[in-house]
Amino acid sequence: MESWKLILLFASAFLGGVGVFLFKRDNTQRLKLILSFSGAYLFAITVLHLMPEVYRTGDQQVGLYILGGFLLQILMEQFSEGIEHGHIHRHVHEHYAFPFGIMISLCLHAFLEGMPLAQGRHNELVFGIALHHIPAAFALGSVLLQNKISKNATIIFLALFALMCPLGYFLSYQIGEGSIGNLDAYFGRIMGVVIGIFLHISTTILFESSVDHKFNLKKLMAVLLGVGIALLGFLLH
Repeated sequence: MESWKLILLFASAFLGGVGVFLFKRDNTQRLKLILSFSGAYLFAITVLHLMPEVYRTGDQQVGLYILGGFLLQILMEQFSEGIEHGHIHRHVHEHYAFPFGIMISLCLHAFLEGMPLAQGRHNELVFGIALHHIPAAFALGSVLLQNKISKNATIIFLALFALMCPLGYFLSYQIGEGSIGNLDAYFGRIMGVVIGIFLHISTTILFESSVDHKFNLKKLMAVLLGVGIALLGFLLH
């Protein structure tokens, strides 16, 4: 297990979240550019790296798990309200389950994303998840503060969210080592679920970043940069 991956995954989410105390939450232009870049990068590595790899496992049912991951993400967003792809909702939540519904959905989402990282050298996926969690954590921190959650409680929630992806990585590594069971037989299916989640998130980000289909040079450059870096990694692999 590579400790730098654990550190990067935790730090990107946690620092992205606590950034809400340092930057104006009303200024979303930079956040949208980061989202456009991360969405394009996630989509590209999913198509170039993850999907070919998972289909090489020879599992004829892997497509069902990709579809299942896509639908699972739709279900989770009924509780998280799209925070995974940077949605910052300005209304006040008065439901008794807030913020636990959002936290459970986001933590499950991050945990599942971390599980495939223990198998093989998925550095592209590590960087993609780390980038994706920066705006997600920032949006989570913004929503918590807007809904009168205390600063200390917000930091605790952000730390919990930041721990989930490294925890998924750590647990799957222990399973792969034989400490808990045999992950190899299920790796392709777990990756299929994550691919479905990534396809939903990345395409949602890309569609939302082109509202009314207006031309925006900065967003176009961010998207091309994300795709270009993923393509460069693919060609040099």
